[in-house]
Amino acid sequence: MRQRKPKYVNEYLDRHGQPRVYLRRPGRSQVALPAPLYTPEFWTAYRAAMSADEPTPEVRRIKAGTIAAAVRGYYGSAEFKALAESTQTIYRNVLNRFVDKHGEGPIAGIQARHVNNLIDEMADRPSAASNFRKRLKAVMDYAVSAGMRSDNPVVVAKRVKLKTTGHRTWTEGDITAFRKRHVGTPLRLAFEVLLHTGLRRSDAVRLGWKHLTKDGFVITTKKSQGHVELCIPVHADLARYIAECPKDGPAFIATMYGRARSEKAFSAWISEAAADADLPPKSSPHGVRKAACRRLAEAGCTALEIMSITGHTDIREIERYCRAAERKGLAATAMTKLQAGFDIKLPNPPRQLGKSARKSLKSLVAKADWRSRQESNLQPSE
Repeated sequence: MRQRKPKYVNEYLDRHGQPRVYLRRPGRSQVALPAPLYTPEFWTAYRAAMSADEPTPEVRRIKAGTIAAAVRGYYGSAEFKALAESTQTIYRNVLNRFVDKHGEGPIAGIQARHVNNLIDEMADRPSAASNFRKRLKAVMDYAVSAGMRSDNPVVVAKRVKLKTTGHRTWTEGDITAFRKRHVGTPLRLAFEVLLHTGLRRSDAVRLGWKHLTKDGFVITTKKSQGHVELCIPVHADLARYIAECPKDGPAFIATMYGRARSEKAFSAWISEAAADADLPPKSSPHGVRKAACRRLAEAGCTALEIMSITGHTDIREIERYCRAAERKGLAATAMTKLQAGFDIKLPNPPRQLGKSARKSLKSLVAKADWRSRQESNLQPSE
């Protein structure tokens, strides 16, 4: 059984393949710890770092006009407070690391070349570089609005070329394999909830009888861009699975003790179950949500119809599924037209064709006699 990491400990391999271990407590400077984990040296340093009484950024004095001041101001802005709590935590982790290294520098002194250098330092981690650029842009937007500087240097800085399609979309083969492996289990119920509602994991773990009305499930989604109220009709297959769920339960998806599952625990639960069903790596709950979008598109639903179920607010995300479904249908139509227009079926050959192997075929061109160069080839042969 894999041992759980100590609280606030982050472990990774650097660009040279060397293990790095840091203690990253919210609101405090990160502390480097000896690697590897669980050694006596590690535990000694970990306990000392945990017992250290360091003031948080909110308590210690921050100089006006510094990067730390801009980040702290951004944390108090309406834009940041409108984000979901889980999203705020992710953003803080990125920006706090930046403040730990450069927090004392002047926010007005950052130029595009400085941003480019920071991005270049993360060249081997394009995803992290892209996230950092987005978070820094938001801080700079706040700094401009607060009068801390006149422009946003991130706008003209280089963009990170990130080749990724995000979470892997589950295929129909994946869906069939998962269903065969998990029959009559809570995992199967959780999977059907995801597939037939298209909800995010944060909303799927909350869905229960309290959301059911005569028109379907009515639930207000938790999204970074704001709250969206959805009314999702109950799919007939899903109705059979939730019929046996306790009426007084906190949610359809619950633990063996009857309590609602957390987002992170739910993701790990589904991912491990997918691996148990021999599905490809990175088969996550969000991939099931994307499969629900794909299925709706392939069923002929419009982008707006799909958005009314999944709660997407950006139509561009859904249009990708619609275009993919259209390509699939158009390809089938194109091939049918090709076969009808150009493929010529040969008539049934006669039975005698190919059965006269004993008789050698005669050449239609008579074999000419050979003549020497001294003789005229224009004269008829004798």
